[in-house]
Amino acid sequence: MSDATKKLGNAGENLAVNFLENHGYKILEKNFRIRASEIDIIAEKDNTIIFVEVKTRSNIRKGTPAEAVNLRKQKKIIEAASVFLQDEKYFDKACRFDVIEILSAGKDFKINYIENAFEVISEF
Repeated sequence: MSDATKKLGNAGENLAVNFLENHGYKILEKNFRIRASEIDIIAEKDNTIIFVEVKTRSNIRKGTPAEAVNLRKQKKIIEAASVFLQDEKYFDKACRFDVIEILSAGKDFKINYIENAFEVISEF
């Protein structure tokens, strides 16, 4: 990953955190990692734990940012979420998986928040 790509990704995650906080979400964790899986943001709102994947792009030549959250990526997020939820303080909470896609155009950013972007299905 190039420095420019990493910088863009970090900027996107910071924007996503600000967006969520401004909409009443409490941020519990950022960059929660287990083995080869990572969740960008774990938040809570209305007694629900929200696992948020943030995808930032400068263009859509390879598809929208949300399209990058493919089945393989979803499996990794679900794996990490299951570890996070094993903490006894979260056993009674609902959860969902959201995606925040961010498109940058220079210093301007467009945020698209997708609630319930994917679900755990029995194949996992």
